This record gives sequence, structure tokens and C-alpha cells, in this order.
Amino acid sequence: MLQGRQIQLRPVREGDLDAMYAAHANISDRGPHFPLGVLSEPAFRREFAENGFWQQDEGTLLIVTAEHGEMVGHIEFFRAVSYWDAFELSYQLYGERFAGLGYATEAVRLLVDYLFAAKQRYRIQLVIVPVNVASARVAEKCGFVLEGTVRGAFFNDGQNHDVLLYGLVRPDPRPWHTADRG
Repeated sequence: MLQGRQIQLRPVREGDLDAMYAAHANISDRGPHFPLGVLSEPAFRREFAENGFWQQDEGTLLIVTAEHGEMVGHIEFFRAVSYWDAFELSYQLYGERFAGLGYATEAVRLLVDYLFAAKQRYRIQLVIVPVNVASARVAEKCGFVLEGTVRGAFFNDGQNHDVLLYGLVRPDPRPWHTADRG
């Protein structure tokens, strides 16, 4: 478990599957920028049974409130491009009522620290649709550098969209560490 001030990141437990699948299948709560794809419930449960949503190069952790343990979303890491020395992060809050509270920012910070401490990847990246101002702000608060626009790379809601590529490499400063020293 990764402990923050407001949230914890923890592995998915079998008892979480009903609520997590309900959130996964409820595409209306995803917001306009999260992919619309849905796994079937048997495939979802099979993947959990096979690996607990955790493997060497990909994993999913639940975002739960530190105070009450309420499930507010999830964050995942994966290798988007097999020949890059990089992980990509993706996160989703389970409803608008959890937005704007700093949960996503804290989740990204916790997972970045964990991945750089435990895995041998040089970079971590975020891929964000340009109109997703909230996620761009999360990237900036977490020290990610805007590296450019990848044209038409993201297919969602029936069309291709440009995305912004943000990167953080191992030697980059992490603002939440320097803030703690001040």
C-alpha cells in the first residue's frame, strides 16, 4: 500500500471487484476524455484471477480515501510502446464528485515515486487530450514536461484526437519533494 495524505493506493482485492467493475462499466461517469472501451465481466474477473491486475510491466491500484477507505478511482501503469524505456500512467476518478480534490495529483505522485524506486524504467509519461485541462494541470503539478503533440493518436468517441505527451525522466525534479524541504 502506498500512503499519501489524502489517499492510499492499494492493490485490488477480490472484495473490490463488484464495485470496481460497476465503475468500469459505467462509461457515463468516465468523463469525456477517458477511453470508452469496456471489458466483459467474465474477462475482467479472469484477468484479476490470473494476476490480480498486477504484473512486472503493468498494474492497477485502487485510489481510496485515507480517512474512510472509500474507493474513489484507480491508477494504472503500463508499457505503451514496447521499445521505449518508459511507463505510461492512466487514472480515472469514479465520478465528478471526486474531481478537484487533489486525489489524482496525489495518486500520480505516489505511483511515480514507487515506480522510480522499484522499477528500472527511465521515464514515465502521461498522454492527455488537449482539452482535458484538469489532467494537464495534474501533469504540471507533478513536474511532467510537455514534450509535444501527437497528432491523431487517440481514437475515442468515434474519432481520432490529438494528444499531448508529457514526460518525466528519472533525474527530473519532483516538485513535491522540494516543497517538503522548504
